[in-house]
Amino acid sequence: MRLLLVLFFCSLTYMLSAQTAEVEGFITDSLGNPVEDASIKIKGEAKGTFTTPNGYYSLKIPANTKITLIYSHLSAKAIIKEVAPLSPSQKKKINIALKFRAIEVDETEVGFEKNRDKASTMTLDPKLSGKLPNVSGNFEAILRTLPGVSGNNELSSAYNVRGGNFDENLVYVNDIEIYRPQLVRSGQQEGLSFINPDMVENVRFSAGGFEAKYGDKLSSVLDVEYRKPTKTIAGANLNFLGGSVYAGGTSKKSKFSWLTGVRVRSNSYLLNSLDVQGEYRPFFVDAQASLTYNFSDNFSVSYLGNYALNRFLLIPQTQQTSFGTVTNALQLTVFFDGSELMRYQTIMNGLTFNYLVNDNTNLKLIGSYFNSGEREFFTTEGAYRLDQLDNELGSDNFGQARFNRGAGYFINHGRNELQANVAAIAHKGSHINKNVALYWGVKFQNEIVDDRIREWNYVDSAGFAIPFNSGNTLNLLNFVTGKAHLQSQRYSAYVQNSTTLIDSVQLKITYGVRSNYWSLNQENVISPRVQISFQPFRAYNRRAKHDSLKKHDWAFRFAFGYYYQPPFYRELRGLDGQVNTNVKAQRSIHYVLGGDMNFKAWGRPFKFYSEIYYKQMDNLVPYQIDNVRIRYFANNNSQGRAFGWDSRVNGEFVDGLESWFSFSIMSIKENIRYTDAQDVARESGFIRRPTDQRVNMGVLFQDEIERFPRYKMQLNLVYGSNLPFYLDGDNRFKEGFKLPAYRRVDIGFSRDIITEDDPRKTKVSRWFKTLFLSVQVFNLTQANNTISYIWVRDVEGTTYGVPTFLTSRRINLSIIAKF
Repeated sequence: MRLLLVLFFCSLTYMLSAQTAEVEGFITDSLGNPVEDASIKIKGEAKGTFTTPNGYYSLKIPANTKITLIYSHLSAKAIIKEVAPLSPSQKKKINIALKFRAIEVDETEVGFEKNRDKASTMTLDPKLSGKLPNVSGNFEAILRTLPGVSGNNELSSAYNVRGGNFDENLVYVNDIEIYRPQLVRSGQQEGLSFINPDMVENVRFSAGGFEAKYGDKLSSVLDVEYRKPTKTIAGANLNFLGGSVYAGGTSKKSKFSWLTGVRVRSNSYLLNSLDVQGEYRPFFVDAQASLTYNFSDNFSVSYLGNYALNRFLLIPQTQQTSFGTVTNALQLTVFFDGSELMRYQTIMNGLTFNYLVNDNTNLKLIGSYFNSGEREFFTTEGAYRLDQLDNELGSDNFGQARFNRGAGYFINHGRNELQANVAAIAHKGSHINKNVALYWGVKFQNEIVDDRIREWNYVDSAGFAIPFNSGNTLNLLNFVTGKAHLQSQRYSAYVQNSTTLIDSVQLKITYGVRSNYWSLNQENVISPRVQISFQPFRAYNRRAKHDSLKKHDWAFRFAFGYYYQPPFYRELRGLDGQVNTNVKAQRSIHYVLGGDMNFKAWGRPFKFYSEIYYKQMDNLVPYQIDNVRIRYFANNNSQGRAFGWDSRVNGEFVDGLESWFSFSIMSIKENIRYTDAQDVARESGFIRRPTDQRVNMGVLFQDEIERFPRYKMQLNLVYGSNLPFYLDGDNRFKEGFKLPAYRRVDIGFSRDIITEDDPRKTKVSRWFKTLFLSVQVFNLTQANNTISYIWVRDVEGTTYGVPTFLTSRRINLSIIAKF
């Protein structure tokens, strides 16, 4: 009898086990990257599984039963999907794309974080740029609070990364490379950057050692993806400097999704705080559209379009700048005539065809066209006087001019125009299975640049012209003229693979190679790159049942790679305006070693990040910087080296509010080969590059009143130590002057008037999803930050550098609404 019972239960168990089906597939993020350790569970049951390092999962489910699956990750929003009944032994493929939260540190458990294998890669919240005090209104302002990133002009979107200049940073939006205007010479003229924060879904930033799938620049990559609405959305941001509106939605069957945004801005309110008084008429407008149509589940077409017009008109009148020391206080007074008119118009169109061949393979075809029409016309003349100020404490004339030290006259003239057209077609593909994540791509790009430059300036200082000439000839201090028409083609390709060598400690290697050929200088460069990562305590932490049993969760990374930067147009044009088409690609070899640790404090998640790096550079093109204008020497006659340490702690110092503290130490020097006035070949020795800012610190901090959590505070603090400043090209080969340290504190006080979880809806709140009001104080400490110098001479022949200061304290009111 017992034997019969045993046989009966064995048969029943076998029959029940046979009544199962199976679901499998891949889980990726919104950019198509595989997600490891995502959870797949049957609703109402404990049974479930996790994805492999390549995002693959397989799960047995009951047959002939309708079930609900929950796809989740600790840093992503869960997706619930109903599965219709499957017959016994049937397999069904279900691929899921999770939407991740913007800040990687928002983890409640250790050991399961996404993208920890990517060197220097950080994921940022685009919404923060709208709520934080931001003078420029550009998203890039938030980057300056990150380790390794610096910027000394709050009116500009330009930034430096680990000693590189503004031209050494890659920027992608929806896989399309974005270009900055070429002629911009000051931050006040620049206007809006391309990235519209209202339209952004994901932002990833790497300060070095990035993967082969990203292009050919020396320093960093900023990878932006615009969102695709799944429902109707709208919003607006209004403030004293301008405003923005956006709207988006989707069709009934989700075949078509659209998102548009318009931004308008005028910085006259800020510019009126500068020493140069006059009539400022800046006007910046930007309109963008992101459209997607799904022909089927496997095939879609996306469009990205942009039109931007940055127009800056200045009719200067007077300037009064006090400078010097307590014992030697001076004042420069200038009376102007003339005007400056700068106009930068850019148009960009991109079309992407996306085809999902199968569950593993995805193919993209991307076409893009970029046009930039730039013009700067200026003729300004001025008469100035240099006065010694009364510095006697208690004097009735304290701070007023005691006597004149010099007088002079100057003229600045320019008629510069540039047209740039860049057309590109590219193919990108990916193949992801249980063992590998393979990426590849090819690209063809055609460039046409037409440039005309003619500018000069004349200075008559203290009774004689600079440069001095005893005859009757009018000597110009600088005279630059040139004309160029260039047409060229670029061919590039890459292949990259990722694989996990030891799963228990997540020992993962990503390796790849790029090739880039430019027809103008007929140079081909090959760039091998590799990233290695591992998590030594991962296996132990996954087995631990409680946080108290888990060891510190460390992830370590090493990256190595060759990073070439073939010249665009600006590197080819020398200080004299002539174009040298023989300039070769600059090269930087990156060595990056670092890691991060997830930990908890006050019961909340935090992360500590640290990296050390060394960059060996050669074939460099020396340059000098004036404000945000870069002027190259158009010769590969320099070699350099950079090394430094970056660190950051971020997390919820206040419950529910993200903050971080960044600190960086860096040195970058170069040895320039040149020929002196006697035609003798010389070397400068290793001197500081113009971007050699040794110490940088950034703080982004948010707080709220405990009893009244709708009242919040946002603090944005940036500090950067002194920078070298070179007077002109002839003095570029020796240590120059120094710009003072850059210090900036912006603070905002806000109130959440309406939130999405408000229990009661009033007549006003029915019109809004959220309503946010903020009062912001720019440059709270009234720091006089110097961006450049004006050079004048007194009657005794002494030369003075008169600082050009940036914006002073201003108060701004901002209203942000979502409908």
